[in-house]
Amino acid sequence: MSLKFSKMHGLGNDFVLIDAINQKVNMTASLAQAMADRRFGVGCDQILLVESPNTQGAEFSYRIFNRDGSEVSQCGNGARCFAKYVSNKGLTQNTRISVSTLAGQLELTLEKTGLITVNMGAPIFTLSAIPFIAGKVANSYSIEIGSKTLTANILSLGNPHAIFQVDDVELAEVTRIGSSLQSHDRFPKQVNVGFMQVLDRNNFKLRVFERGAGETPACGSGACAALVAGIMLDIIDTQATGYLPGGELTLSWQGQGHSVFKTGPAEFVYDGIWTR
Repeated sequence: MSLKFSKMHGLGNDFVLIDAINQKVNMTASLAQAMADRRFGVGCDQILLVESPNTQGAEFSYRIFNRDGSEVSQCGNGARCFAKYVSNKGLTQNTRISVSTLAGQLELTLEKTGLITVNMGAPIFTLSAIPFIAGKVANSYSIEIGSKTLTANILSLGNPHAIFQVDDVELAEVTRIGSSLQSHDRFPKQVNVGFMQVLDRNNFKLRVFERGAGETPACGSGACAALVAGIMLDIIDTQATGYLPGGELTLSWQGQGHSVFKTGPAEFVYDGIWTR
C-alpha cells in the first residue's frame, strides 16, 4: 500500500490529511492507529480524509479518525486544516467551501489574512442528540466521579463536550478527571472534557482532554463549546478570544439558534508517502 499524505497542524493539534479523491484509500481502525503512532508511524492526533461529496450542495466530504482508530463526527482545528489543504493542493479554487461531515454540513472560509473561519453550526442541547443521560435539559449538570460531584455545561457541536469552570487551568487535573469522564456511563458515545478559566468577559483559557486522543494542544470545537457555556452562564460576551496551549482562536455566538463561528490558523508541515 502506498498513500500520499500531508502533515498539518492547527495550534499544535496535528493531523495527517489524505486525498481520497485522487487515490484509493481503505481507511481502517488499524491503519489509522498505525499512521497516528508517534514512535512507529507518522504521528498525529487525527487522520482526516478528503472525499468526493456525498450530499447535495457540498464540495467535499470529510471523515475524521482519532488516533485510537475510532471515527468521529467533528473536529474544529481539523476543519481549518482541511480548508487550507484542499486549496493548496488545487482541489478547489473557491475561498468559501461547503463540506459534508457525519455531523452535518460545514462552511469554511479562507480569509484574506491567511486565517480560516469555520461555521460550526448551532450548538445542540437535546440530551439524546449529544448524547447525555439526564432527566431534563438544564444549563448545567452535576456529575459524580468517585466521591466527588462536579458541575459541567454539556452540549454538542457535532461531538459531545463537557465544560468545567476552573480557577487556574495550569492546576486543573486534566488527565485524571478527563480520562475518568470521557468514558463515564452518562456519556454513551464518550465526551470531550474542557477546563475553562475565565479571564474577563472577552477572554478565557482552555485545556481539553479529547476522547480517543487525550489532552491536545488545542481543540477547536472545545473552544466553541466553552464560549457557548460561558455565554449561557453570562460570564462571557458574544465574541471572545480563547487561549489554548497551542495558541489562540477568535470565537463568536449570537445565542440560541445561531451558528458558532471560529477563526484561526492552519499550518502545513510536510508531504509524505506511507508505504507499509
